[in-house]
Amino acid sequence: MLTRLSQADLARHLDRVLPLLTVDGEGRPHPMLLSALEVRAADPETIRIVIGARSRSAGNLLERQAATLLVVEPERVVYVKARATDGPFPLARFPDLGLFVLRVEEVLEDAAAEWEGGMRITGPLCYAPVPDLDAPRARATLEALARGPAS
Repeated sequence: MLTRLSQADLARHLDRVLPLLTVDGEGRPHPMLLSALEVRAADPETIRIVIGARSRSAGNLLERQAATLLVVEPERVVYVKARATDGPFPLARFPDLGLFVLRVEEVLEDAAAEWEGGMRITGPLCYAPVPDLDAPRARATLEALARGPAS
């Protein structure tokens, strides 16, 4: 999963949707949809995300720290359970965006069982159009994810 989330092959995955679930104040799951642009695995134990610094998901991460990132693809579904350890760090040119650092606690993989008769996800969750990597917000996001909290 490290390779998939490393942004090493970002152009290939740029259209992919990565649901992020946090926990709201009433203990309910709160979903947010991220793109591959906004998520980067720094190493096997660390994922960085850039989201709205004042969003409900940001508030949930600050208050309860719990998050689950989903990678939904035809061959498997992966649940990356993590805990926010730092953030949000505002992006210099875009203070409405914040970088969070998540510590990976558990990675679960789900694939179709034999008894399911080949039933499976038939395609990845996708966005269109894909983000323009030359746009200033995209460049700032990529820079923050690459550098981490020191950015």
